[in-house]
Amino acid sequence: MGFLKVIRTWALRDKMPIREIARRTGISRNTIKKYLREGIVEPAFQTPDRPSKLDPYVTQLTAWLVSDQRKSRKERRTAKLMHADLVKLGYEGSYERVAAFVREWKGERLRAYHTTDRGTFVPLAFAPGEAFQFDWSEDWAYVGGERIKLQVAHIKLSHSRAFLVRAYLLQTHEMLFDAHWHAFRVFEGVPGRGIYDNMKTAVDKVGLGKKRDVNARFKAMTSHYVFDPEFCNPAAGWEKGQVEKNVRDARHRMWQLMPAFPDLAALNIWLEDRCKLLWTETAHDKLLGSIADVWEAEKPTLMPLPIMFDGFVEDRKRVSPTCLISFDRTRYSVPASFANRPVSLRIYPERLVVVAEGHVICTHERIINRSHHQPGRVI
Repeated sequence: MGFLKVIRTWALRDKMPIREIARRTGISRNTIKKYLREGIVEPAFQTPDRPSKLDPYVTQLTAWLVSDQRKSRKERRTAKLMHADLVKLGYEGSYERVAAFVREWKGERLRAYHTTDRGTFVPLAFAPGEAFQFDWSEDWAYVGGERIKLQVAHIKLSHSRAFLVRAYLLQTHEMLFDAHWHAFRVFEGVPGRGIYDNMKTAVDKVGLGKKRDVNARFKAMTSHYVFDPEFCNPAAGWEKGQVEKNVRDARHRMWQLMPAFPDLAALNIWLEDRCKLLWTETAHDKLLGSIADVWEAEKPTLMPLPIMFDGFVEDRKRVSPTCLISFDRTRYSVPASFANRPVSLRIYPERLVVVAEGHVICTHERIINRSHHQPGRVI
């Protein structure tokens, strides 16, 4: 996936000729054209699961390393001695694998030291087209005659301060992908990187320092739009202070003035129009002119918007004997010919698409049961 992102970055953001990309990568021009034409961001093959011989001994090896940190340098065991001790316990792998683990473990400890003890400095000034910031909030609105709690996506360009606010019922992957598409559509381009907190729909695991295990579908989305994700340190919201301020400002500039709406689509149309109006009315606090003026100057530095990322979340289902599948405590019908057969359910913010044997067999409007959902739920 990372290799495909490099090709897309060279072609779409750096405007590098196809011939030069082929020369650098050793891949034929036709293959590169196919990748770019079809918007491929995820490899079609699956990497087989090959567990390491060291996996059963990781806990013991880590305990030895932690114990050695309390000893003087002369008393610490080398990686070779640790490998020899592991062999006595039954380890059959190579010394190189043990040495690589030890190097990685010590490197993480060193990076954590530099991050926590000496501080991490995040630039608060941004070049045109350099970055955007993203955050979620919770707010209330009258929709369809009912006062409901909404999960609100805030996306803000770090240079021009142009922003978009968009409302959803959940904070799931498909809502996150949809929010990015509408933000880039409104901004008329894509910045070079995005700044996030450690939300569960983007980060599977927070490591030491800046190390993150990024969710595969989120990584595919960033590869499609060709930007680099960056994640704040835990409990360091000031690292994306612009969008944090936008969450606070939006409450009295938008939500307190908001009328009632027949549905969520009408609410989001109003929010988009309201945001654009505020761009023209709000002065940029660092540069001359309004937010809208600075955004107009920033637009040429943004990467042209590609096609929309197919931001679904896939779930495997088996059709019941009564030709039904169940999702989110709701049952949906499937053609009778697929009874008792496995199908793939593609989940979008507003619809569900049922796929079997590579073909779409039916589509349903999605019904969201809000009563049992919690913000940030991972699918």
